[in-house]
Amino acid sequence: MEIALKALERIEHHEKECGERWAEAVSEMKQLRITSDAHSERWEKLAWLVVSTVVATAIIHLIGIAL
Repeated sequence: MEIALKALERIEHHEKECGERWAEAVSEMKQLRITSDAHSERWEKLAWLVVSTVVATAIIHLIGIAL
């Protein structure tokens, strides 16, 4: 009986520790999500700037060739 009670205490301690680690992991993942979203927005703006510049330059060159 004593061995079973010790085993249950160890299991309880283990589950408590795992729960704390899981909460920390979830918190880290949320922070990473926020950070990655901010980076994604920045890169998307840069991509649109590059694409717009290339398209505008192509249009200007096509108009120059046509004239």
